[in-house]
Amino acid sequence: MTDARTFTVSEDDDGIRLDRWFKRHVPEVSFNLVSRWSRTGQLKLNGKRAAPGDRIEAGQAIQFPAPETTQARVPRPQKEREPLTAEEAELVREMVIHKDANAFVLNKPPGLATQGGTKTHHHLDRLLEGLADEAGNRPKLVHRLDKDTSGALLVARSARAASHFSKSFSGRTARKVYWALVVGVPSADEGLIDAPLAKQPGTGGEKMHVDTEHGLPAKTRWRVIDRAGNRAAWVELQPLTGRTHQLRAHMAALGHPVVGDAKYGGAEAFLTGGISRKLHLHARRLRIDAPDGVIDVTADLPPHIAETLATLGFEQMAGDMLPMERPKPSATPEAKARRVAAAAKSRRRERRGERRARGQGQKGRGRK
Repeated sequence: MTDARTFTVSEDDDGIRLDRWFKRHVPEVSFNLVSRWSRTGQLKLNGKRAAPGDRIEAGQAIQFPAPETTQARVPRPQKEREPLTAEEAELVREMVIHKDANAFVLNKPPGLATQGGTKTHHHLDRLLEGLADEAGNRPKLVHRLDKDTSGALLVARSARAASHFSKSFSGRTARKVYWALVVGVPSADEGLIDAPLAKQPGTGGEKMHVDTEHGLPAKTRWRVIDRAGNRAAWVELQPLTGRTHQLRAHMAALGHPVVGDAKYGGAEAFLTGGISRKLHLHARRLRIDAPDGVIDVTADLPPHIAETLATLGFEQMAGDMLPMERPKPSATPEAKARRVAAAAKSRRRERRGERRARGQGQKGRGRK
């Protein structure tokens, strides 16, 4: 690509910033150089001067000086990815529970990190190499699940699809339903946790806590699906924001930590009677608008959560029967009845007022 001075924007790059296009396709050209071309009128879109922050469209022509005639940055050597073993490639293919032209939805097992780190070599981002297409394009992560949280996780099959899905997640139009087993039973059947979260000092950013003064907004809807006496409850959780460890921190703040969550519940997060000590939090369902339709996928439970539900006498069907969309208070039968009663009461008051007015008028005429 570096020998040419004019490029045509592909469908895959439709809608991205111009500086992002350079980062993808001409990484040896620095942002400073792109900015300099813009200031001097040498950077153009369809023959017109362009700025690094301009959004580009498929089919547009990008024009700029050949890097050979400029002080281009020496490209960094790309770190080669270690090839997957046959077992690793098979593992990620077995996770696929939905596939279309824009995305894969995977059922991530507990214990698998979404992305790598200093001490994390085995992670989902690396395994996505096993889902690359014939041209070698690998899927792209657009959201995350905690290492010990299982369930539905979407990856985009192209840069354009990744941009679309990222906007859905950041704009909160994607709907996610989690199932969790929590210690004890909440006093109400459902509720909304509105508690800002911040990184807890002294934990290296590894733990969150409620911080009403400095925390970022965090909201979680919850409702009880079933109870096991006063011992534990099976709850449905719908995050309305996407903070780190949000569901775990919120349930702990409510006084009912997720079973197996030692980080937020300590020793009290574990149940006796043969209940697994693994984290009991699962991304059960994901519904999101796709470029050509709607993706709505349900992820099967991992063995340890399915076994705990059975041990406590819970039926999975009970959770799946709950509607994802909850009726607004004004749409419930009780609310409608209250509105009808209030309207009737208002009409009675109006009639009484009219009768009083007529009576006063008749008395006035009698005095004359």
